[in-house]
Amino acid sequence: MCGIVGVVAHAPVNQLIYDSLLLLQHRGQDAAGIATACDSMFSTYRARGQVRDVFRTRNMRSLPGNAGIGQVRYPTAGSSENEEESQPLYVNAPFGITFAHNGNLTNHEELRRELFQIDRRHINTNSDSEVLLNVFAHELQRATAGGSLDEEAVFRAVAQVHERVRGAYAVVAVIAGFGMVAFRDPFGIRPLVMGRAMSDAGAEWMVASESVALEGTGFAFERDIQPGEAVCYTFEGVVTARQCAQNPQLKPCVFEYVYLARPDSLMDGVSVYGARLRMGEYLADKVARQLNAGDIDVVMPIPDSSRPAAMQLASRLNLDYREGFIKNRYVGRTFIMPGQAVRKKSVRQKLNAIGVEFAGKNVLIVDDSIVRGTTSGEIVDMARAAGANKVYFASAAPPVRYPNVYGIDMPTRGELIAHGRTDEEVARIIGADALVYQDIEGMTRAISDINPALREFEASCFNGHYITGDVTPELLGRVEDRRNSA
Repeated sequence: MCGIVGVVAHAPVNQLIYDSLLLLQHRGQDAAGIATACDSMFSTYRARGQVRDVFRTRNMRSLPGNAGIGQVRYPTAGSSENEEESQPLYVNAPFGITFAHNGNLTNHEELRRELFQIDRRHINTNSDSEVLLNVFAHELQRATAGGSLDEEAVFRAVAQVHERVRGAYAVVAVIAGFGMVAFRDPFGIRPLVMGRAMSDAGAEWMVASESVALEGTGFAFERDIQPGEAVCYTFEGVVTARQCAQNPQLKPCVFEYVYLARPDSLMDGVSVYGARLRMGEYLADKVARQLNAGDIDVVMPIPDSSRPAAMQLASRLNLDYREGFIKNRYVGRTFIMPGQAVRKKSVRQKLNAIGVEFAGKNVLIVDDSIVRGTTSGEIVDMARAAGANKVYFASAAPPVRYPNVYGIDMPTRGELIAHGRTDEEVARIIGADALVYQDIEGMTRAISDINPALREFEASCFNGHYITGDVTPELLGRVEDRRNSA
């Protein structure tokens, strides 16, 4: 999971991209970067760290130009220790391309071999994003052989990318002498939206991972970029879109709605906040079936992403709702911190219990999901230490039992607390008196209720079904081996 943004405007875009990346900071905290284009020259600055720490005034002054792209990075392929894998990336042939990618490729090892042996392109890092960039660059070179660089050539190149690449990818790129292109994989696994603003000189365009980046910078949301679609934005302001995939099917990542996205975002016609409210309703029905609601004194969320579900659950069951945990907003999201020990330590730094809300009460704690169980166990301990009589736990998402290979940092089965365990066993491990999980059907129905056109989702971490059709046990084994050795 990363956050990407691209802008074509009539004035310098460095500050605009910086502001957009701040709005997407929740999607990645490992590194940040911006690349701008000015008179066919690219300027790039990227480094490890959060946006506010990476960029200084001198860095911003070194990023001139009226078009550019940016990324906040959360690595799932490659190494977070290698600053060379920070994005945007760059290749100088053909034409010069800067490139930012959100997602994860499942056939990048095969593509890496093809690029070296057949396409004669060298990959210098372990990043699958560099593989994707070079596939696109090679196909653009083929598409312009003997012809000019125009929208038709870009669309042909993207069509070939779809033919060769498997996995999740949302991309923004700037091509020297042409403009910006944005495209999304044929399943639309990772989100990508576009918006427009009007200046005295005419329309300006932004593409971003989430609609909050548009709205927070004065751009009006236009629409989602469709699965398999490519959109070209020339420096002269001409916008052209085309479907470049043979059989596109919208199957977005359901975990975006559960946890990853900001609640004020709109994705594929669904309000993330609205979906989380509905998840709370369906979770309430499950709680009523499995627990005696009369034994619950109070419902509490784990701030912030579980708050809508907890509020709606309490309302539906006519239970008191309280904020029992206060969040330190200067600690990063524990889910995307590397290392179990770091995550465990950061939970106590991140949350503090209000003792008076727990003392002598039977508490139902609601979280958006339970992945590794590290956070959940620490939270249960904190509730008991604060004086809770009984601690029940409810997850707005189903058990996470399978690895994810499409851009979420949970690739090994050994890290997943629910893998190979019953709900009762998980409850004992985290120390809860009872545990209630959302059903897969309830989770997906919460989204489909808002947009009935969305009937299928990428939900592999819950159901073990990998929609790209190329994920084998051998591939999962290699992913786990790489992670364990790292």
